[in-house]
Amino acid sequence: MTDTPAETADTTAETVDYRDTVFLPKTEFPMRAGLPAREPEWLARWERIGIYDRLREKTGRASFVLHDGPPYANGHLHIGHALNKTLKDFIVRSQQMMGKDSRYVPGWDCHGLPIEWKIEEQYRAKGLNKDDVPVVDFRRECRRFAEGWVDIQREEFKRLGITGNWADPYLTMAYHAEAVIAEEYMKFVMNGSVYQGSKPVMWSPVEKTALAEAEIEYHDHTSHTIWVKFPVASGSDDLAGVPVVIWTTTPWTIPQNRAVAFNPEIAYGLYEVKEAAEDNWAKPGDRFLLADKLADSVFTAARIDRAERLRDVTAEELDSLILSHPLRGVEGGKGEWDYDVPMLPGDHVTDDAGTGFVHTAPSHGDDDYQLGLKFGLPMTYNVMEDGSYRADLPLFGGEFIITPKGKEGGANKAVIDKLVEAGALIARGRIKHSYPHSWRSKAPVIYRNTPQWFVAIDKPLDDGKGTYGDTIRQRALTSIEELVTFTPVSGRNRLHSMMETRPDWVLSRQRAWGVPLTCFVKRGGKPTDADFLLRDAEVNARIVAAFEADGADVWFEDGFKEKVLDGLYDPAAYEQVRDVLDVWFDSGSTHAFVLRDRPDGTPDGIADLYLEGTDQHRGWFHSSMLQACGTIGRAPYRGVLTHGFTLDEKGMKMSKSLGNTVVPAEVIKEYGADILRLWVAQSDFTVDQRIGKEILKGTADSYRRLRNTMRFMLGNLDGWDEAERIAPEEMPELERWVLHRLAELDGEVRRGYDAYDFQGVFQKLFQFCTVDLSAFYFDIRKDVLYCDGVDSLRRRAARTVLDMLFHRLVTWLAPVLVFTMEDVWLSRFPGEESSVHLQDFPETSAAWQDAALARKWEEIRRVRRVVTAALEIQRQEKVIGSSLEAAPVVHVRNPDMQEALKGVEFADVCITSEIWLTTDPIPAEAFRMPEIEGVGVVFEHADGGKCERCWKILPDVGTHKHPGTCARCDAVLA
Repeated sequence: MTDTPAETADTTAETVDYRDTVFLPKTEFPMRAGLPAREPEWLARWERIGIYDRLREKTGRASFVLHDGPPYANGHLHIGHALNKTLKDFIVRSQQMMGKDSRYVPGWDCHGLPIEWKIEEQYRAKGLNKDDVPVVDFRRECRRFAEGWVDIQREEFKRLGITGNWADPYLTMAYHAEAVIAEEYMKFVMNGSVYQGSKPVMWSPVEKTALAEAEIEYHDHTSHTIWVKFPVASGSDDLAGVPVVIWTTTPWTIPQNRAVAFNPEIAYGLYEVKEAAEDNWAKPGDRFLLADKLADSVFTAARIDRAERLRDVTAEELDSLILSHPLRGVEGGKGEWDYDVPMLPGDHVTDDAGTGFVHTAPSHGDDDYQLGLKFGLPMTYNVMEDGSYRADLPLFGGEFIITPKGKEGGANKAVIDKLVEAGALIARGRIKHSYPHSWRSKAPVIYRNTPQWFVAIDKPLDDGKGTYGDTIRQRALTSIEELVTFTPVSGRNRLHSMMETRPDWVLSRQRAWGVPLTCFVKRGGKPTDADFLLRDAEVNARIVAAFEADGADVWFEDGFKEKVLDGLYDPAAYEQVRDVLDVWFDSGSTHAFVLRDRPDGTPDGIADLYLEGTDQHRGWFHSSMLQACGTIGRAPYRGVLTHGFTLDEKGMKMSKSLGNTVVPAEVIKEYGADILRLWVAQSDFTVDQRIGKEILKGTADSYRRLRNTMRFMLGNLDGWDEAERIAPEEMPELERWVLHRLAELDGEVRRGYDAYDFQGVFQKLFQFCTVDLSAFYFDIRKDVLYCDGVDSLRRRAARTVLDMLFHRLVTWLAPVLVFTMEDVWLSRFPGEESSVHLQDFPETSAAWQDAALARKWEEIRRVRRVVTAALEIQRQEKVIGSSLEAAPVVHVRNPDMQEALKGVEFADVCITSEIWLTTDPIPAEAFRMPEIEGVGVVFEHADGGKCERCWKILPDVGTHKHPGTCARCDAVLA
């Protein structure tokens, strides 16, 4: 903005001091925000006056509910938490201010292994063994631990300025929640989709439990690779003794092999080694069966210099072969592997890598398991829960695959050594590849066959909820295709593809801290028996009632089975399941005890929006979809929004070991929460966001510029009286142009907030405040606001527009800068009950829009750019100190544009004392801008004296009653 007399008065003995006659801005709104110190005062104030509850008193509004994905109650907040909760807050607040009843119930995930681990660590530190402690006592320790972190995290979330029902959040360990989770599980039991199966699942030897896909993350891992010979035992005289070669990265699974798979669509051949190094395992004359496409890569790995393809081997031939296990007859094997190994066709076999043949261990891989089901292969039970081989397994008993500390055990080496001894290898090596790890322990996991409880997602359900399909999978896919809106839209395909291919849901966990699988099984029965699972509505009702009264701990108390079955069944005839539910079932069930059951839930139990990180396509979005499709027949949400992850300034993943983490509490301590919120608003949340010291400095600079805009409005609205207001049609064009921009922005802001485009909303508002207002409108109208008379039409129009700007900008920005906009609002409307967060976005008349006026002023601003650029050169060369010393001649080629400029006080628009407009040809010495044709500016000094009140240089200065004033100022003083 250009200097004005209000800002740098310069009086001498010969001049009169008119400073007291100028209408200087007046406000107590500080230039420096002091957010870290002041924000807690506003938090306390909002709690004192009950902002959230007062908003609920606004009746007749359409409902909008963002259902909170529960964070885990086990540590201080990280920057990802801050991003997530702030995005949610933008939505909750903006929907409320657009006229909705926007309710937000924060919640916490409280069960599960991370908390259980912490308590085990505390026990170990005291020399105690978890298994020696009664399970109910252990669970109470876990509950106390979670309660403590809920309280800590609640205050940390509130400090971010997050609105919500903090006095009554939801907790998955609350008694009612545990009762509902159990009740929701028993709905699956009753509809027949729950079954006990023995199949391979992701297993953590460190945590000694099954894991869901959502609990798996992939890291680089170096594995052993071996090429193993399975000799032909029968089925072809021509091929007798010729080995089929397989390749595997899990040597420890070889003792569990039960078949070798091939693909009938792949071309195979019989090969003979012609030349090889003397120390090779593969010798000249050896013959192998291999996929043609992969033969050369096998020869390279096996250091075979030359081999000859003898003939084709057909699918029919392969299908007729019976192989020997490579450890058949091995010394010390005690006959363990003296069985036949069939060759089986499998579509999962490819010739992309390996040998074209796949070693099949049905207990240790899903493809292997499916092939085993199809052909009736036996399952093996050689691997124990701690990741070791069963103690009585010949040769390898007790060897660990993964040790309890998450390191590689001796199993791989032991198997490889024994295969070498048996002459069963042709090559070995190492490979670095992406491998599944537990996201908790960070240790590698294995596929392990164990009895687990599953939900069958492809079983038709006769439950009367088949509008969107008969199976859970069908209902989920239909929901994704027809019922749910995704932001960004790429989330639809991501969730859809996962739901299309996912296996049955593993519900059981072999842990203590969680909601139990509340069911009983027939003692001595088999999972395939029709009456294996006890299905009884009265039993279920008793369990739910007990949980409502005393929580899920009662399931583990002595005598509970007898109490629940009393008078209905013989307790001795049933066994009580002791596993606990996957915590994803807990969080997936939250729609039932939050959306359905609470008075601040939703009428139909469906949320308007779920919002979490993109990893939740396989986590909370996924488990909620499965759970709801099994119990209510459709997705529990109408919209899904996903955000990316937070990275450091270089785009690297944050890590404590790298020292590049950004802690929300530290940012708040230095800058204040509003700066952190502004960082979120300036980021494109649909991709990964970067944050660091330099980025935060830039954010703070944007904040200061925005704050200056607010301060200008407040200062120039001092003493505002409604009697000053004038109608838009009475205003000068410049004010009507501002109203046009406001009407445009009103639609853009509302559409942006509805589309969750916070970056777009903020960019539009920031551009408007800094470019349209501070650098243009405010700069022009400072002279009028400071120096015109109180009854001046121009001044009243400008003040009216400032009032209109104030109400819109402060409310539009309130969902983002919750503390600062409250500060701005209270600076103008103080009072204990006052708050910007009790306001709605003001209605803005569509009649303010004037496209023709906007086009005209766009051209005026283009001409102004040429004038201001020409004057800036004069300023830099010290020809002038202020633009008011100039009276440039502006050559405008277009006569219509010249008339337009004459009608808008163009000298005021350019902040010059005078301006001369002409359509004469542009002289050679005129200043031009290449991008703005038809405009040239010739600099001229302003003629006359300098008004001591407004500083304009005009010919009439000194000819009026008041010394050293121009006509305008003399009239005001009169």
